[in-house]
Amino acid sequence: MTAPTPLIAVAELAQLRLSDRPPVVLDVRWRLDEPDGLPAFRESHLPDAVYVSLDDELARHGDPGEGRHPLPDPDAFQASARRWGIDDGDTVVVYDDWQGFGSARAWWMLTDAGVDARVLDGGLAAWRSAGLPLSTGDPHTPEPGDVTLHPGHLRQLSIDEAAALAQSGVLLDVRAPERYRGDTEPIDPRAGHIPGARNAPTALNTDSDGRFLHDYALRERFEAAGVDRDTEVGVYCGSGVSAAHAALALTLAGYEPALYVGSWSQWSNHPDRPVATGARP
Repeated sequence: MTAPTPLIAVAELAQLRLSDRPPVVLDVRWRLDEPDGLPAFRESHLPDAVYVSLDDELARHGDPGEGRHPLPDPDAFQASARRWGIDDGDTVVVYDDWQGFGSARAWWMLTDAGVDARVLDGGLAAWRSAGLPLSTGDPHTPEPGDVTLHPGHLRQLSIDEAAALAQSGVLLDVRAPERYRGDTEPIDPRAGHIPGARNAPTALNTDSDGRFLHDYALRERFEAAGVDRDTEVGVYCGSGVSAAHAALALTLAGYEPALYVGSWSQWSNHPDRPVATGARP
């Protein structure tokens, strides 16, 4: 089932939790400086939320040449989804506490697999601001689900396809401008960007409260970067997490983006791939 919108508001989630078939709620707590979100989860989370480890369940520990967050094997991802208690036909709501980055990765993967997935707009902070109940302690362990995943609903780019799209369409590099320009590179082997890629930092897709901008405001942002209705558009970041956030923003704006999962962490680990620096594509 396709969700009418990728986002869900706090009030709608609170109402759905009272229904005969409440959604499965996943807490995808993850930050660059704190990749293990379990300690933060134990301090405060939505009641009955299931904790999801982005590094261990939404990614595979592969070779550096695949990037830092390659997708898990389909069988492993399905086993995780069943462990989270997802049944066929369930709605799944994902949230985090860092502007939607971790939850966007889960949203992209679940949507790609045919699951009706929504991102809680504003995340944990929005739920807390609404005065709704929170829990503490260890993660909830649900009854195993029976969901069967069917990956392939969303578009992906290989490293070669990303290189080609940068020349034939619009490939957006959604990292911070200083990393795009190559002024600094704190994580990956080489600094700069894929030749032809344009910079559209994903941090500008949300407001100060971590909520996504309105669709028209997002559309204006992407149009300024050269994206229009007839443009094939792809996105990449450092390791495929922020790019999923940008893919969500593009979807909200009415586009059908392709995600280059390997992103700069893959590209920069291949010495034969050219690198551009500076503010121009």
